[in-house]
Amino acid sequence: MKLKPKITIVDHFAVMSDPRIDRTKRHKLIDILTIAICAVICGADSWVAIELYGCTKYEWLRTFLELPNGIPSHDTFARVFALINPQEFQSCFVNWMKSIQKITDGEVVAIDGKTLCGSSDRSNNSCAIQMVSAWATTNKLVLGQVKVDSKSNEITAIPELLKVLELSGCIVTIDAIGCQKEIVKLITEQSADYVITLKKNQSNLYDSVESLFKTAISKGFEGIEHSTYKTEDKGHGREEIRHYVMLSEIQKQLDPESAWSNFNSIGMVESVRKVDGKTEVETRYFISSLQGNARQFGNSVRSHWGIENSLHWILDVALKEDDCRIRKDNAPQNFAIIRQIAVNLLGKEKRVKRGIKNKQFLAAMDNDYLLIVLALA
Repeated sequence: MKLKPKITIVDHFAVMSDPRIDRTKRHKLIDILTIAICAVICGADSWVAIELYGCTKYEWLRTFLELPNGIPSHDTFARVFALINPQEFQSCFVNWMKSIQKITDGEVVAIDGKTLCGSSDRSNNSCAIQMVSAWATTNKLVLGQVKVDSKSNEITAIPELLKVLELSGCIVTIDAIGCQKEIVKLITEQSADYVITLKKNQSNLYDSVESLFKTAISKGFEGIEHSTYKTEDKGHGREEIRHYVMLSEIQKQLDPESAWSNFNSIGMVESVRKVDGKTEVETRYFISSLQGNARQFGNSVRSHWGIENSLHWILDVALKEDDCRIRKDNAPQNFAIIRQIAVNLLGKEKRVKRGIKNKQFLAAMDNDYLLIVLALA
């Protein structure tokens, strides 16, 4: 007798509460969740596509799901995911990540927001939702995400995300909107370090940091605790040189009242780009809890953009997130979580040396390969 395959991801979401009233429950909630996750891993990007996937794979799905009334309709998928509590769904996702992640000391965790362009609905006068995600840049895993409140911005969403993550030993990187005392405090309370972009939204601190760097450079860094690092990149007709400089022991000068938690250093990146004979120079400033290691600072700054190249790009190009027209109630946020699950599982599968899109295609064709992907949960 053929044994039922063990789909361990089911265990992580079995505790979800069912938002439906009893008389409407023709399909088990865990069956609905599992079919949706399998379908999105295989490339489905709509409720109709998920229903089609379920009908096509019905015989295989029933080897490990009960399916008491067959495959749910696309309307059922839409209705259930519009009702599911996204905070509870997100909590299950984060707990699943905590069970499988092996974050090493010094792992850069990049936090950044992304707008789901297709989630806007003019008929209801609702804007596109924005999600803030935490991305482990070395392990290439989404650690968690939260929705930005429609009446606020990332400043309120980032603290909510930080509170549910386990960041001990990590270096958290955030762009300028995260340059807030509360956010820095939350990071250091988890025994993590931070490298945060400094712009003129913190005008007094920005001016002081800029002035201190200019003074240090004019003096040739004489008597100033500092560290430097340099990188050079060439290719496709472009040449870029980055100079990284960190100044340490600056808290008495810049933050004498210790308003910023573990404010140990400031960083400067000077980028010199040469493209088609034209030279551009850009200077950026950062605040950090790191102890004056310019190489570590430089690696953290460069790693931060992995969330754009390795997560946001994949969501848009492979999973077509910006083209998705799922808009009703909680459905866009819940569907975004399913995409994050797909990105993590497909990214963790290393046996097949192909991109995410081709892995999705293979999973759709080969049930045994999909089982391998699901077993990584």
